[in-house]
Amino acid sequence: MPLPVIEAVVVDVLGTLVDEPAGLRAGIRTIAPSVDETGLEELLGLWQRHIEQEQQRILRGDRAFASSEVLDREAAELVAVRAGVSDPAVLSELAAAGQRLAPWPDAVRGLARLAERFPLIGLSNASRSALLRLGAHAGLRWHQALSAESAGAYKPAAEVYRLAVELTARPPERLLMVAAHAWDLRGAREIGMRTAYVARPVGDPPAPGERFDLHADGLDDLADQLAAV
Repeated sequence: MPLPVIEAVVVDVLGTLVDEPAGLRAGIRTIAPSVDETGLEELLGLWQRHIEQEQQRILRGDRAFASSEVLDREAAELVAVRAGVSDPAVLSELAAAGQRLAPWPDAVRGLARLAERFPLIGLSNASRSALLRLGAHAGLRWHQALSAESAGAYKPAAEVYRLAVELTARPPERLLMVAAHAWDLRGAREIGMRTAYVARPVGDPPAPGERFDLHADGLDDLADQLAAV
């Protein structure tokens, strides 16, 4: 089935445009320089599990909404305690590690190519202020950035994707959601958005046999495919 006319492209940020695990590892390494690789991965896992657990609690209604900055601070505190660090200044620096993430090599160029043809929207679980700093640090460019904080929820909640639908004032099937996470694309598909999976080393790949509207090796490949539509 041919792809319907696309009037806007919506791109996930964490993991899709920037290498989040690498940035968190770098932040953890600054407070625990002597930890070995196994220990580093254990601390990273502690951080990631806390974020996932608390976002799921919020989605279930077991916890009131808290921004990504609050959750990152909590995760940083857990990691610091495990690493034996108590300096408040060091803790604050670690908590902001998720706002100093490097872009994937094709991210800046790929965004520019997509923005030449479509209104381009970043849609992230990062808070509004964190998203501002993250985009500035990584040199990311879009026409608009939307934070899940504005919906008081986290992806894959439908109300987060509806932020992009409301902004564009276009039917959801005219919006293409781009992400390296299959769970993210499933959420977008639930409200009728078109979907494009972009492979990343840290993403959540589709299940065996699972298909989205487009599958791409990177943003350049995605731009090429959209140019051919």
